[in-house]
Amino acid sequence: MTIFGSLALRVKRSVPPEWTMATDTTSHDLIVIGATAGGLSVAEAARRAGVERVHLIERGQTVLMPDVISENELSVTFGEIVSSVDVDPETGLVTIVTDRRTRVATACVIAEREVEPESEPPIPVVPGDRVSVDLPPAIAIDADVMVIGVSDHAVELTMELAKRGAGVVLAADGMDPARLSPVAGRILATLERERRATVLYRSSPSQIGERNGYPIAYFSDRHTPDLEFDHVVFATSRAPARIDELGVTERARASDSVLLFSGKAETIDMHGAFGPDLWPRIAEARFPDRTVEPAGVRSWSRDTTLADELAEHYYNATITKFEPTHTDLWRLNVKPDHGDTSHLPGQYATLGLGYWESRIDDAIDVDLDDKWLKMVRRSYSISNSILDTSGYLTVDTDTDELEFYIVLVNPSEDNVPGLTPRLALKRPGDRIFLGSKVAGRYTLAPVVDPGRTCIFLSTGTGEAPHNAMVNQLLRKGHHGPIISAVTVRQWSDLGYLAEHRELEKRYDHYHYMPLPTREDDVPKTYLQDVIRNDAFNEQFGVPLDPAHTDVFLCGNPAMIGLPESDGDEDQWPEVVGVTELLVDRGFTLDRRGRPGNIHFEEYW
Repeated sequence: MTIFGSLALRVKRSVPPEWTMATDTTSHDLIVIGATAGGLSVAEAARRAGVERVHLIERGQTVLMPDVISENELSVTFGEIVSSVDVDPETGLVTIVTDRRTRVATACVIAEREVEPESEPPIPVVPGDRVSVDLPPAIAIDADVMVIGVSDHAVELTMELAKRGAGVVLAADGMDPARLSPVAGRILATLERERRATVLYRSSPSQIGERNGYPIAYFSDRHTPDLEFDHVVFATSRAPARIDELGVTERARASDSVLLFSGKAETIDMHGAFGPDLWPRIAEARFPDRTVEPAGVRSWSRDTTLADELAEHYYNATITKFEPTHTDLWRLNVKPDHGDTSHLPGQYATLGLGYWESRIDDAIDVDLDDKWLKMVRRSYSISNSILDTSGYLTVDTDTDELEFYIVLVNPSEDNVPGLTPRLALKRPGDRIFLGSKVAGRYTLAPVVDPGRTCIFLSTGTGEAPHNAMVNQLLRKGHHGPIISAVTVRQWSDLGYLAEHRELEKRYDHYHYMPLPTREDDVPKTYLQDVIRNDAFNEQFGVPLDPAHTDVFLCGNPAMIGLPESDGDEDQWPEVVGVTELLVDRGFTLDRRGRPGNIHFEEYW
């Protein structure tokens, strides 16, 4: 029997009938003080375990998830302030006095929270009009806001801002959704599913700077571009409310009938009433037919019904086209349920599938039992069909879908990929997750002169963003030389070959250079060889002149060959990449604060 089931039995035995008839008191089975995500989670779990009269007391005026109230038939009062919490020594019932009335309950959970005294932002910050700690902007509609934090509180701030019309990015490096309260986890999933917020699970800024009066978040990893916002809000950790301020008596503190909910799953302290296995018991109450592991591990039996429930819970887009170039290479289109698909050529979006999905191979994901209820996500550059069905250059504003160009990644001894072996089994009509925020600064913004030479170098599916870039340059009348060169293993690995050849026929200044490295009829040539041999000048009459040329690089990091900086000078990798060869010719890297003419995609 669950803890809440036991509570239900206690309720039937211990509530005196005269208290239910009193006019100056209100009787409940369970009272939760604080309609936080954690408080709502406890109230919901209690109702699903059979506790009948569950009431929430909230000092504020709103609740972030009103559906939890209605779906579980909870009662709630807003703007009510608790002044004392005591326990009757004879009956063991809890008496809660507020500024409105006296309430009586079999048990009480205190879920109000306050700032953790020792909690500080993870990086130095100077609060101001646009950078704050725990204080969202007064006017949020249409504002771009970054929330930084990993707790329930960070999720609650994100939800509040999204409700008020802001575009929100939650930077939550290290956040584990399984460590959030159930309602906070559901809030997060809802925001992502409805594309109302973007969650960066692996990224948090290392510095907050300023550009033209607006905060800009700088990231030290290469996966996340620098992002500018209207506001940045740091969400500090939360601690249990000070029970002395709520008037909790010593007798109540010592009683198992008054429980203190910390809101931090890793340090739950329920005065021993629920014990360290609170979360498995809550999960068991929510899903009584599932197997719940001890010590908080959420691992229910893997059946088809649950997989369907999880897909409905997380997925927010439909695959409308799945067109294999061959069995391991696909062009696919994704249409979101919510939000638009506007983007700049060269930017990327996030796709995701659940670990509960089947794989095309026999590999076993590392720690699959711990991951089974989660999604695996990866960022992919947005591609472009280049030509429409009538043979005209496509216009991205004419579609409500996004196109991606993806290759199956096979497992190796050192790596078991999670996403593409599951994506390989998908077909048109299947559901998928699409992230809300299209991002990236790998765009055509540096090309302001329509007469400049633009060279695009890529490996494999790295040509995806270049397809969209080439399309835009040609549509806008760029008249300088345009070259797109890509290395692949075989001719069959060129998913857009026919369209590029058609472009060459129509535009004298456009050239496509496919370089298959494992075909008998073609000499093995890598992009480094193309630069060393001045092949563009030899074949197309286009010199590599740094004064008039922009070079764009996307694909294998070994091909790009970015240097590492030790503070004094750049240290080039042992294997010479295209970047080093171009720098030797007088080109410069395009870096933060130092514009150059070598542009590169920063995620891989």
